[in-house]
Amino acid sequence: MSITTIMCIAGAFIAGVVVQLIIWKILQVNKIKHAKETADMIVEKAKKEAELEKKQSLLKAKDEWFKVKSEFEKEMGKRQSESDKRDNAIKSREGDLNKKVNLLKEKEQEIKNKEGFLTSKEKALRTKDIELSRVLSEQNQRLESIAGLTQTQAKETLKQNLEVEVRHEAAQMIKKIKDEAKETGEIEAQRIITIAIQRCAAEHTIESTVSTITLPSEEIKGRIIGREGRNIRAFEEATGIDVIVDDTPENIVLSGYDPVKREIARVAMEKLIADGRIHPTRIEEIVGKTVKEIEKKIKETGEQVVFDLNLPSLHPQLVEYLGRLNYRTSFGQNVLRHSKEVAVLSAHMASELGLDPRIATRAGILHDIGKAIDRESEGTHAQLGAEVAKKFGENEIITNAIAGHHEDVEPLSPYPILIQAADAISATRPGARMETFSTYVKRLEQLEEIAESFKGVDTAYALQAGREIRVMVNPVDISDAEAEEVASQIAKKVEADMDYPGQIKVTVIREKRIIDYAK
Repeated sequence: MSITTIMCIAGAFIAGVVVQLIIWKILQVNKIKHAKETADMIVEKAKKEAELEKKQSLLKAKDEWFKVKSEFEKEMGKRQSESDKRDNAIKSREGDLNKKVNLLKEKEQEIKNKEGFLTSKEKALRTKDIELSRVLSEQNQRLESIAGLTQTQAKETLKQNLEVEVRHEAAQMIKKIKDEAKETGEIEAQRIITIAIQRCAAEHTIESTVSTITLPSEEIKGRIIGREGRNIRAFEEATGIDVIVDDTPENIVLSGYDPVKREIARVAMEKLIADGRIHPTRIEEIVGKTVKEIEKKIKETGEQVVFDLNLPSLHPQLVEYLGRLNYRTSFGQNVLRHSKEVAVLSAHMASELGLDPRIATRAGILHDIGKAIDRESEGTHAQLGAEVAKKFGENEIITNAIAGHHEDVEPLSPYPILIQAADAISATRPGARMETFSTYVKRLEQLEEIAESFKGVDTAYALQAGREIRVMVNPVDISDAEAEEVASQIAKKVEADMDYPGQIKVTVIREKRIIDYAK
């Protein structure tokens, strides 16, 4: 390739580059111009929009101003109206006050006039009072001269006459009220007690405090005693009960103060006799099993009583004590059966009297609960029962009924008195308790001696198995009024000096006989 060709090619290339630069520059100028025009359009548009926004803001501000101005004018109008109303009200009150002031002035003048009138009346009354006092004094002097008594003496005489008359009327009224209360009270009490007894079906008691076991033969006595007495000693040590083996044919006696232990001993002895193997080891085994059986039976018995009487939330320890009462007797009466009777009777009487039968039932079944532990602790069974009931969550009404069922404490409610009545009914029903002949005779003799110890009493007779004492008094020494006092005093002395179930009726008879003969 020649130099000329190369130079042509180079010239053409340079010319092409120059042309491209010129074209590029022209394009750039056009772009700048277009951009400037676009910017001017945008600025113009922005100015127009700003002007429009400004006009709209001015219009909005004017609207707000007119709105505020309108509301302000309304508020001012409202305030002006209220102000006018208040002004009118004040003017009206001023008018009323002016009227009241005038009225008060008139009344004040009227009061002054009345005061003047009353003052003149008071002076006239004083004058009349002085005149009346003078006249009364003259009349009193005339009456004193006619009657021969001073005014003070006449008052005293009148007071004495009135006192005698009032006392007589009061005595008659008191006697009438007492007679009516006694009549209606006795009828109502008899009705309630009769209903309660009719609803309570009780069994007769035939238990004895001594446990006697019948033997199949006399030979068994020797086996019970054992070689050198080792069997009987082992049995007594295991049970805590004395075994009495005497000459009574085919019988042995178990003796002990604890009724539960005595029952354990009785059941264990019967099992040993039936088994035939009687020796110390076997005795300990049988007694141990029997103790568990009796404890289970005690618990079941207590739970059955709670179920029968529907007693909710009774403490388990109290339930156990109830079961123990099944083996305790008092005057030959089973204590658990007696407690159930008292609970049922108390509930019936409480229903008739409008009291809560649930409280009466609870207090009745627990009233002798202290007898379950009185062999182990000091104190009366009522006191012990109240303490143990309180310990196991019973309320004050129940504990007071337990403590007061023998009148050891003051009753806080009617329930202690209700329990006393039910206790007496259960204890005194036929067949409830056993009493020895000597104790019975001694009680009758003591009752007659108490009655005959009073002045004016001729003779006294105990009737109805000691339920009544009839007292014959001398009509010369004792008046009718004094006869009532003698009956009251005998009743109080019997209550203080004697122990007896139920109640004793005291009848005082004052009879005056006048005898003459037709010849």
